[in-house]
Amino acid sequence: MSPPDPPALPRRAPLPPDLASALALAEPRLGPFSRDVHWYAEVSSTNDVAAVLAEDGALEGAVVGAETQRAGRGRQRRMWHSPPGAGLYVSVLLRPAPHAMALLTLAAGVAIAEGVRAATGLETMLKWPNDVFVGSAAGWRKLAGILAEAGSSERAGAHVILGIGINVRPGAYPPEVAGRAASLEGELGRAVDRGAVLAECLAAFAARYDDLQRGAGDRVLAAWRALAAPLLGRGVEWGENGKALRGTAENVDANGALMVRTDAGIVKVVSGEVRWM
Repeated sequence: MSPPDPPALPRRAPLPPDLASALALAEPRLGPFSRDVHWYAEVSSTNDVAAVLAEDGALEGAVVGAETQRAGRGRQRRMWHSPPGAGLYVSVLLRPAPHAMALLTLAAGVAIAEGVRAATGLETMLKWPNDVFVGSAAGWRKLAGILAEAGSSERAGAHVILGIGINVRPGAYPPEVAGRAASLEGELGRAVDRGAVLAECLAAFAARYDDLQRGAGDRVLAAWRALAAPLLGRGVEWGENGKALRGTAENVDANGALMVRTDAGIVKVVSGEVRWM
């Protein structure tokens, strides 16, 4: 029996001029992300659309973006609120080599921080594994998040969909999110060219992805550690087998696991939710 046809895609929209011009200028630096850009007025989730494109045989580097998402999602099954026109909601289709998988999400976090700085001058920091934050230890606010979803099928082959959400403008966020969310324009107090932000983030990720594919993961780790420096050395809490554990975040290992010093010694946290204290 042949596999079922993938779900129908929503109707594509023209790529907005501000994005089209910025991507055209950055094309020599975009690597695989310059080939195939799909834009939509509204989708359930850009990750969902990218997964359908993978089933349709899309090449690595396909980029999916939308003005708004009805059901955007983040890590730990949280909803990613996607107000129309307030952010960049983008997913990319990747087919990484096995040796590149472990550091893929760390590389994406590094790239978003580097791209934001290149496009706007705003300095950010990373919280393990890849959340992009601004502010101080007394008041961190999330600027961008990343969700990687791996898949494999006979039609699509092995692949990873990497979803990126960046808050560009202050949006109508729900009360439970508003106090913890930051936006580029809110932090800078001025208008931001979202096309430049998208182009620089994709260019930075193209470079960091190339590092991973070439086996130069040490470059990604060094950049991640520098961006996470304000948080390393702080207390963390996480759950394991139904128990709450505490320690001090010290570093990440060669595979991207968070190394935490506890009374029992160094513990490696490889997944799950970590709360910083």
